Amino acid sequence: MKLLIDSFWRAALYCLYPRVIGLSVLPLVLIVGLSWLLGYLYWDTAVTFVRGWLDASAWLDTVWRWFEGVGLGNLNTVVAPLLVIFAFTPLVVVASLLAVSFMMTPSLTRMVAERRFAGLQRKHGGSLLLSLWWTFFSLVLALGALLLTLPMWLVPPLALVLPAFIWGWLTYRVMAFDVLAEFASAEERHTLMARHRMSFLGMGVVTGLMGAAPSMVWASGALFAAAFVILVPVAIWIYTLVFAFSSLWFAHFGLAALHALRDEPRQAAVDEVLPAAPAVADVAPHATARLGGDEPGPIDGITDVVPRLKP
Repeated sequence: MKLLIDSFWRAALYCLYPRVIGLSVLPLVLIVGLSWLLGYLYWDTAVTFVRGWLDASAWLDTVWRWFEGVGLGNLNTVVAPLLVIFAFTPLVVVASLLAVSFMMTPSLTRMVAERRFAGLQRKHGGSLLLSLWWTFFSLVLALGALLLTLPMWLVPPLALVLPAFIWGWLTYRVMAFDVLAEFASAEERHTLMARHRMSFLGMGVVTGLMGAAPSMVWASGALFAAAFVILVPVAIWIYTLVFAFSSLWFAHFGLAALHALRDEPRQAAVDEVLPAAPAVADVAPHATARLGGDEPGPIDGITDVVPRLKP
């Protein structure tokens, strides 16, 4: 727990460094540009499709009439953009996580290593190809869990817990691997991820809960259409900073745990503790020399004594 809290505060302080803020600009520009392009191409089509689906529902037609009776006749025009935004949010989250993971995490990990663990050996236990496969496999599992749990999101408590847990699990898988890939060997990475699995998962869930803040900005952008163009980049920038903080938290924790692992006393092998037994070939010549030489050996001494014992 001490390492967990210490890494948290160190990561929070590192987020104020100009270098960290500067590194967050490139993922921000990339995700904002991609979001703007998708919105320009498909926003009207998506909103029209969702609005048509809402109008075609018989039981929702009753709901809209009830809202018209209480003076909220235009509510369906607001619900359609909100649903499109909420459906688009997971894509933005995944894109932000991947952009930070590949564009920021290696640089942030090296910065932490240079400032705190200058002599830490780099064993390069994970290649770029292995990192891509690990991220893709984790992403497929997370999106599958997201789709399977969508009906449970209608329950208010689960709507907050499940997304945070799923995004937290994905963050833990991606960030822990990327942080340890350059500095730890494959065996050390497996050991650390098994030993600190619950701590890594807790860190991911906390950052997943922190990632819920941009969702409120998305909703505000839908309700206040005039500020939508400004609020969307703000939300994406918050996502980028949250995952940058996550990278720093995992870097401080992972490198400190790796340093402690290498400082542990190594269990000596049996060959290092017990001296090697002399070979038979080395003993035989000495025994032969003693038996055949001039000096009396153990057998010669016995033969000399035996005659004296006879009556």
